[in-house]
Amino acid sequence: MSENNDQKFVYDFTEGNRDLKDLLGGKGANLAEMTNLGLPVPPGFTITTEACKVYLESGSEPVELRDEVSAHLDALEQQMGKKLGQADDPLLVSVRSGAKFSMPGMMDTVLNIGLSDESVVGLARQADNERFAWDSYRRLIQMFGKTVLGVEGELFEDALDEAKAAKKVASDTDLDAADLKKVVDHFKKIVKAETGRDFPQDPREQMDLAIEAVFNSWNTDRAKLYRRQERIPGDLGTAVNVCSMVFGNLGPDSGTGVAFTRDPASGHAGVYGDYLQNAQGEDVVAGIRNTVPLADLESIDKTSYDQLMHIMNTLETHYKDLCDIEFTIERGQLWMLQTRVGKRTAGAAFRIATQLVDQGLIDEAEALQRVTGAQLAQLMFPKFDEDAKVDQIGRGIAASPGAAVGKAVFDSYTAVKWSRSGEKVILIRRETNPDDLDGMIAAEGILTSRGGKTSHAAVVARGMGKTCVCGAEELEVDTKRRRMTTSDGQVVEEGDVVSIDGSTGKVYLGEVPVVPSPVVEYFEGRMHAGADDADELVQAVHRIMAYADRVRRLRVRANADNAEDANRARRFGAQGIGLCRTEHMFLGERRQFVERLILADTDTERDQALEALLPLQKTDFVELFEAMDGLPVTVRLLDPPLHEFLPDITELSVRVALAESRKEPHENDLRLLQAVHRLHEQNPMLGLRGVRLGLVIPGLFTMQVRAIAEAAAQRIDAKGDPRVEIMIPLVGTVQELEIVREEAETVIAEVRAQTGVDLKLALGTMIELPRAAVTAGQIAEAAEFFSFGTNDLTQTVWGFSRDDVEASFFTAYLEKGIFGVSPFETIDKDGVGALVRSAVQAGRATRPDIKLGVCGEHGGDPESVHFFHEVGLDYVSCSPFRIPVARLEAGRAAAESKGSDSR
Repeated sequence: MSENNDQKFVYDFTEGNRDLKDLLGGKGANLAEMTNLGLPVPPGFTITTEACKVYLESGSEPVELRDEVSAHLDALEQQMGKKLGQADDPLLVSVRSGAKFSMPGMMDTVLNIGLSDESVVGLARQADNERFAWDSYRRLIQMFGKTVLGVEGELFEDALDEAKAAKKVASDTDLDAADLKKVVDHFKKIVKAETGRDFPQDPREQMDLAIEAVFNSWNTDRAKLYRRQERIPGDLGTAVNVCSMVFGNLGPDSGTGVAFTRDPASGHAGVYGDYLQNAQGEDVVAGIRNTVPLADLESIDKTSYDQLMHIMNTLETHYKDLCDIEFTIERGQLWMLQTRVGKRTAGAAFRIATQLVDQGLIDEAEALQRVTGAQLAQLMFPKFDEDAKVDQIGRGIAASPGAAVGKAVFDSYTAVKWSRSGEKVILIRRETNPDDLDGMIAAEGILTSRGGKTSHAAVVARGMGKTCVCGAEELEVDTKRRRMTTSDGQVVEEGDVVSIDGSTGKVYLGEVPVVPSPVVEYFEGRMHAGADDADELVQAVHRIMAYADRVRRLRVRANADNAEDANRARRFGAQGIGLCRTEHMFLGERRQFVERLILADTDTERDQALEALLPLQKTDFVELFEAMDGLPVTVRLLDPPLHEFLPDITELSVRVALAESRKEPHENDLRLLQAVHRLHEQNPMLGLRGVRLGLVIPGLFTMQVRAIAEAAAQRIDAKGDPRVEIMIPLVGTVQELEIVREEAETVIAEVRAQTGVDLKLALGTMIELPRAAVTAGQIAEAAEFFSFGTNDLTQTVWGFSRDDVEASFFTAYLEKGIFGVSPFETIDKDGVGALVRSAVQAGRATRPDIKLGVCGEHGGDPESVHFFHEVGLDYVSCSPFRIPVARLEAGRAAAESKGSDSR
């Protein structure tokens, strides 16, 4: 025990439970939970994440840890009736990582600790199986050498391949005891040559070094990359589980497997998983030997199969969720090695959530928490056109759904390199391992010729939402020659385009066209969830979305600039428009009118240019207000710098130079070039834009306000119900807003008098500058609403130019852990978020009924939506296709906060 705070660093499996994941990690907490349930778990103990944190911070283990481990090891030895590594009948243990959040294959495991040149003989005698003992020993040296001693893994794999080639066999199971003794000798020589030391023979030294290696594995490059990808905090540390070994490699009456209580790809009930006779657990997840379906276990060992089915039902009922289970059968005795709430595809998540509601295991609020906006977004991706003409070249196991198309690449380095060059790639491997994570992230999809639904590729791909096909045995993958050969001899070279269907397992040569997802068709109203032929997935999505809409407090609006986008947004469930960017109405053929405005030398010329724009703007607004009739529409007055409406300076310079050389007329181009030079700014995003344009260019904003007001009056005359809000951009001080507001109110009064229509138009502003956020209490005196422009607010708070920094140094910042995620993707709660929070409080203190929203793309980011709910905004606004995601996350945020309040 610690002298300072009596902190306990080691827990027996009988002491913990599943609620102690922070301390015992997911694996340790669940081993304890299964032990408490009376399930057959091999005895063992867990070293806590706190011990790992001390080690990572100080570079050495806590001083108390060795004594605590010794005490628990003594107790384990007494319980098992044998000592670690003893010569005649050795106790062997596994040392396995186990973080709070599942990180499949990212950290280290070592099996068979305790074997040595001496104890391997005793193990062979006790098991009456010499081959098994030497197979276990070679596995220990191989895993220990790679994981603990840092020996290149391929050296061991090549040596094993040489042994198989020498005997002319395809599988390691065909090597006998004599062969494996030679392999062990070869492995020991590799260790000596690569490390300068002999393989350690002291069993306690093996265990201590393995524990330290697991601690160190928390900060390997692959673990850091996975945590960044999955947004797992880097300061959690990992627990270490020391478990007495049970052996699946004792012969045909032994084996190992992974099982799911439901299909993790579809969510359907049934018998799902993989089993491998005469093997240890790592053989299954590594995908190095092709497994048999779990259902085959019934004919191999019915007693163990029946017991496993009973345990799976017990665990799913207990955890009230899909469970992922690892097990070993040792000479007919079933042992449970791990359980956890299983990773699943997006479609499976929605189906399982509603199935569990129907079974009475969870309620609708819990079902809503079991799905995410990111999963919903995956379901909205297109799928392959079933009617297209295709060239199918193979079929594997449908491990993670989706339709992925890209150029074939055969290693992670190439996948990353080509992806960064803008190429879409499919990573093709015999099987993946944790070192392939970079390439898996970069690829559109993953294809392997080995492995099943529980292999490394399948589990990691499902967790990332990547399309994956595994175990396509008819495809021969040659990574050295960078090619894949089909069963009929067709060769796919690196760079050839392939398409993989993670929903069917089919592999095609060439690009297969895609069609819209049925979930998108549902949101657009082309598929009704109540129809008899409605897709089961669509019905599940409909049920959960309906509940989310009932409980959410945040309203969801759309960023839309025209009637077409507005109509689409409304079909997707938008409750108004939170941002109409009027500058988009000035593009195309209308750019000439802006050029006339910029080139105007007199008030008359300027007024004529504005008069030409007025009817065009009005028509746009009439169509927009009609599309969103009865719902609020927030129209932002012109925001970007005027130079954006002029031709490129280089293009203009060339045109003027050519015209002069040919003595051709070029007066207008020359005036434009002069205007470009005049309007040039070193940093235009911090220059003459937004409210500053309205104050410097007389009549610009009043023209826009008049077009808005006249369009609203026309809609009211047509018995419409326009609910218009006029937003002034880039305000930094209340005085700017007061001047523009006064001018706008004058124009609205004129239109009211001219049309006889009682216009009620709200006037507000964007909060997108730090000063505006800090002085929000003052600005609220002149604003009926705030809309937070979090894109610009992020730029001005951080001092980042988004267009530049994302390409220049964001990658380095993400790799170094300065960012967990880009602040333009998910709101920076500590910096930008703190300004939003204080502005909300100040604005409401001045004007309690002020309407508050956000219109940056953060409004459609799942994590950011939860923050906006927390700080008390009234709505979020995002692009039309992100509206369903925002609706779902707004519901989840409300259900989550309600659950927290009730606790």
